[in-house]
Amino acid sequence: MNSDEWIVEAEGLVKRFGDFVAVDHISFRVRRGEIFGFLGPNGAGKSTAIRILCGLLRPSEGKALVAGIDVIVDPETVRNNIGYMSQKFSLYNDLTVEENIDFFSGIYGVPDSLRKQRKEYVLKMAGIEGQRSAMTRDLSAGWKQRLALGCAILHDPLIVILDEPTSGVDPIARRTFWDLIYLLSESGHTVFVSTHYMEEAEYCHRLALMYRGKIIALGEPSALKTAAGKASMEDVFVTLIESEERRLS
Repeated sequence: MNSDEWIVEAEGLVKRFGDFVAVDHISFRVRRGEIFGFLGPNGAGKSTAIRILCGLLRPSEGKALVAGIDVIVDPETVRNNIGYMSQKFSLYNDLTVEENIDFFSGIYGVPDSLRKQRKEYVLKMAGIEGQRSAMTRDLSAGWKQRLALGCAILHDPLIVILDEPTSGVDPIARRTFWDLIYLLSESGHTVFVSTHYMEEAEYCHRLALMYRGKIIALGEPSALKTAAGKASMEDVFVTLIESEERRLS
């Protein structure tokens, strides 16, 4: 594969907080239009790695390129090329759905001539057209989740980075949200998503399994299951963790 087909590249990324190593020499690549997953338990280092890719956190060692831009050299340009959604749904509860969209259109620098078009697009894409006048604080977690995703893609970013986006929502809302992720991928966006829900690993084109700051496996879900001789990603992950623990003991 030619290098220009890789839209995210990380090599030897390390992040230390004092003596604690949150991200431990991880390397991976993400293809254009791919749904790439970071799978692992809480505390595995997923969110720290994502903040590095977003240009929000400087790595202690290593290198990362996002859309060909070095996250250390030019983090501001990196942020202009991504849409970032955290598990806390960075919304303003005292604004309506439409007012949140208008606010984030300004934050992301959407040109005035495109704001109405982009607003209608995200309302339709997220299936929240009938909620435009609702106060955000009154929305269910599932509706807030859709709104947060819509706000994150108002500027039509090349890459959408979702950090534990389905945490705290019910299974039906999670499945609906993944339908939206597939729509983004089909429209040419690259989607980078972290999760601790094992069943969501099956929805990714490829994924990295993280544990204690390291990537302990990387590949397509089907290939990882075949290599481990397991029927589910949960069984694969448990097997790999047990193997890693034996190695460390």
